[in-house]
Amino acid sequence: MKRGIKTLIITASLVFAGMGHNALAAGSTAKPQAAQTQSEAQTAQVKKADAAKPADEEGTKVSINTAPAEELARVMNGVGLKKAQAIVSFREEYGPFKTLDDLRQVPGMGNSLVERNLAHLML
Repeated sequence: MKRGIKTLIITASLVFAGMGHNALAAGSTAKPQAAQTQSEAQTAQVKKADAAKPADEEGTKVSINTAPAEELARVMNGVGLKKAQAIVSFREEYGPFKTLDDLRQVPGMGNSLVERNLAHLML
């Protein structure tokens, strides 16, 4: 009799442990779907913002030696107002940029960010 009760308890605990594992697995699959939905929403917002830009703005080049921070932030891809202000501050402190590659010396401006924006910039 004792052996039967022990077997029953062990079997029940294994069944409940399996059910808990399935519940955890179902919960973990819900998180990536939520993240995917959020990512899709962010992508849609970016597309709307790109569509809202005038067509002539796509071909606009901005001078890194004369443009204000707001214009730099508007035209450059991946550059917000804070990085644009860093560009202007660097320019004011060290003088005008001699080449577009000098932009890499600005804190926060990495190689890939400069490369991505070369088509939008001029001296």
